[in-house]
Amino acid sequence: METATEKARVLLEALPYLRRFHGRTFVIKYGGHAMVAPELKESFARDVCMMKFIGINVVVVHGGGPQISAMLQRSGIASRFVDGLRVTDDATMEVVEMVLAGAINQDIVSLICAHGGRAVGLSGKDDGFILADRQGPVKTRAGEEVDLGRVGDVRSVQPDVVVALMRSGFIPVIAPIGVDAHGQSLNLNADTAAGRIAEALQAEKLILLTDIDGVRGRGGKALSSLSATVARELIEEGVIEGGMIPKVEGALESLAAGVRKVHVLDGRAAHAALLEIFTDVGVGTEIVP
Repeated sequence: METATEKARVLLEALPYLRRFHGRTFVIKYGGHAMVAPELKESFARDVCMMKFIGINVVVVHGGGPQISAMLQRSGIASRFVDGLRVTDDATMEVVEMVLAGAINQDIVSLICAHGGRAVGLSGKDDGFILADRQGPVKTRAGEEVDLGRVGDVRSVQPDVVVALMRSGFIPVIAPIGVDAHGQSLNLNADTAAGRIAEALQAEKLILLTDIDGVRGRGGKALSSLSATVARELIEEGVIEGGMIPKVEGALESLAAGVRKVHVLDGRAAHAALLEIFTDVGVGTEIVP
């Protein structure tokens, strides 16, 4: 009886959030360990289905760096990185597209469908909805200029196809591949692509699943909430560093463009998104304007 009462209490705690978010759009960037561990993959698929069934429009944007590297190795193609950025020549781009828009995308779609959801996979090439420009040469820490090849910067997002899928009851699952003015595929950063898609959809939330428990502040503790102003201060002070810098900077750009909140969550924790969104305490860092 106590267990049943506790379940009822949890449901009642979620009620205000269910009412508030019904009909709103959440964009979830899915990556890290949550894409690898079988139990976490199942957990993610169930969570996405639950959000859809209670009336939230869910859009999934996924990464796949480790899977790309593994396929390149099996194909005998060397992986080359410059300051953490993958150099993408034509041969590498073929593998990137095969893994992202093929194997990974369809695996996520299948998992969601297996749990009762209706999902459709697509990339930015479909309906040309993510237009991108090829990045120019980047300067390394050593001062050398390097051409990253077929790596793109998002120029614009025309989300008509995504909106049409959501209105038809589907969960769009998007591979971060853009297309340039000549119809050529370009490899995109998944965090950046998710942010730009969230902006175009005027999403209520952008949720970034990572392999850490949130954004850390002064003293090294994970912050439950972070304002845009304080976030900029922490970047300038060097408190926010490394791979977290582009995530937070992307979050600030999304907030400035109209996204209501950005959440940085530990994807290694089962049901992290549900706990952050539908409970009073939350489990990650919310970044607010």
